[in-house]
Formats: sequence, C-alpha cells, structure tokens
Amino acid sequence: MRSRQIFLGTLAIGGGAPVSIQSMCDTDTADSSACLAQIERLAKLGCQIVRLAIPDQAVLPSFARVCAQSPLPVVADIHYDYRLALGALEAGADGLRLNPGNISEPDKVSLVAKECARLGKTVRIGVNTGSLERKIEAELGRGPEAMVASALAYIDIFERQGCHNLKVSLKSSDLKTSVQAAHLFASKSELPLHLGITEAGSLRSGMLKSAIGIGALLLEGIGDTIRVSLSAPPEEEVKLAKQILAAVGLRHDRPELISCPTCGRTQIRLLPIVEAVENLLDELENAGKHLPWRKIAVMGCSVNGPGEAREADIGMAGGKGKAVIFEQGKITMSLPENEILPVFLQKIREAAR
Repeated sequence: MRSRQIFLGTLAIGGGAPVSIQSMCDTDTADSSACLAQIERLAKLGCQIVRLAIPDQAVLPSFARVCAQSPLPVVADIHYDYRLALGALEAGADGLRLNPGNISEPDKVSLVAKECARLGKTVRIGVNTGSLERKIEAELGRGPEAMVASALAYIDIFERQGCHNLKVSLKSSDLKTSVQAAHLFASKSELPLHLGITEAGSLRSGMLKSAIGIGALLLEGIGDTIRVSLSAPPEEEVKLAKQILAAVGLRHDRPELISCPTCGRTQIRLLPIVEAVENLLDELENAGKHLPWRKIAVMGCSVNGPGEAREADIGMAGGKGKAVIFEQGKITMSLPENEILPVFLQKIREAAR
C-alpha cells in the first residue's frame, strides 16, 4: 500500500522511501549535552529520527540547542499544552508529535496547525488507546474504530489550516488492536503510518510483541517509519528495529545469519560456532565495517545443511567431526571440526570493508 510522501527535515517518509527508524531520548531535555551525546550514539547505530519530551517551557532553551546541533531530525513530543508546541516550533523543531487525546480544543489545535503550515513543519498525529478523547471513547470505545476516528478528526483540523505534512500513529499495548487499527487507517487514508506497539514491555517481551506487530504490517506493505517502544535504553530500540527491518527484507546493513535449530542429527558443536559468528558480525557492525554478502549459513547436519550453505554467500555444513565451507555455491574447503571456526571467522573478517 503506497502512501503519500512527506519530509521531516530532509528525510523522506512514505511514498516508497525506505522505512525509517526512530527512537526517543530518555535524557532530561533540560540537559542539552546529555541529549546530544545520546543522539550521536543513536545516529551511529542507525537511528534516523529522534524525539524529545517537552514537559514545560523551561526546557525550550536547551531544546533549541539540541535542534541546532543534532545530526538527526528532531521531533518535539507535546502533551496537554498547545503553547509548548508553538514554543518547540520557535526553538527549531523539525516536527511535532501531538496527542489528540490531551490537546483536543479545535481553536488551539488550529493555531498549531496554522503555524506548522507556515513553517512547512511535519506533524505526527499520535493516537494511543491509553489517552483517547473522552467523547470518542464514550461513543466508540477503545478499539481500532475509535483510534482511527480520532486520527481522522485531527487530520481534518490540520488540513483545513493548510498543513498537509502529516503522518499518523495508532498505538496500543494490545498487539491485535494496534494491527487492526493500522489496517483500518490504511484503508481510509494515504497518509504515512508510523508503526509501533506502545508500552510493549521489557527487552524480552517487548521484542516479541514489536517484532510480531510491526513485522506483520511491514510484510503487507503497511508502514513508513517505526519505533520499537521498550522499557530499555533507546539504543536497544534502534538495534531491534534494524533487526525487524532486516527480517522482513527491508534493510541489508549486515548479512542475514541462518542456522539450523539443532537436533539429534547434529554431529558438530554448532551453538558455539553460531554464537561466535554472530558476535563477529556485531563487532564488525560496531566498527562501521560492511560485508558484501546477503546471507551467511551455519548448518549442523547433512539433511538441509549443504543446500542452505550452497545458497548462502558463504556457509558451512557440518558432518561427523568435520565441516565443509561453501563460497558462492561451491565447496572450497573441508576441515576437521576443531579447525573450522577460526578459518570461517577469518574468511568473514577478510571480506569486511
């Protein structure tokens, strides 16, 4: 489903642009140095959009310094007070995130919309089931229909003021509700969708919910930018977002590592080999190095091993006390089990640039 293309700063969102990754600083916005240091770390990991909380007017001078020095487009996260949105725009925000559930007065929303239109700024209309407008909740409940109705009503206010640089998120901590809301909205609007499962939980549980929800929608062609919401450092959000995009075939920063699940037919100690290869890929990525491959295979037996290893750019298939290495579909080496790992790792290192 192709959406309309908009821009956040110079970053294209929607309309066939690559799905972008975003996160939110967990630093105090009043501490511009801490915010900028974290933004630099996020950018190095592959984050493309960063959002900062604007809890009050007092943080705006620091926020302005962040906007002036950030290597990434900066979005101001606004709740309750429309004046904070106007202040963030004046401070140099590239975009706003507004919640229809707590800034709902049409006249105040219109003032923000008019200023965004004048400045050419981008707005994310962020609907959450935890903070729906009371009137809509009373009429429609807290399900996908209510979320989409809230978003469409807000969109109308902005478009009436000439602000069309809009994207929308429809988030719930309930996986099914989030997915259904995104489907419903995509059937009614061509605006870009920001995907995420809000309050997804800890690193472990949030990883599972986010991968299922975001991944399922992306596989159907729905979604233009993503944020993985975790009770974990934002750096972990970015790492997981990259993994989700890679798993659905939308990002190729590093080769896909495939390995067999192990069973009674496995005749070599496969798990230490898989872990060592994955650790090396992490090491190379953190060092800013890239591999010219799409797939690496580490297989443990003769059933599927040779076939999977042959289809990979580089792969190994284990046998009884030995393993063979495949490169571009051809066997290049056969080695005893105790020699295979260092040789395989060295071949990966030599290919990194």
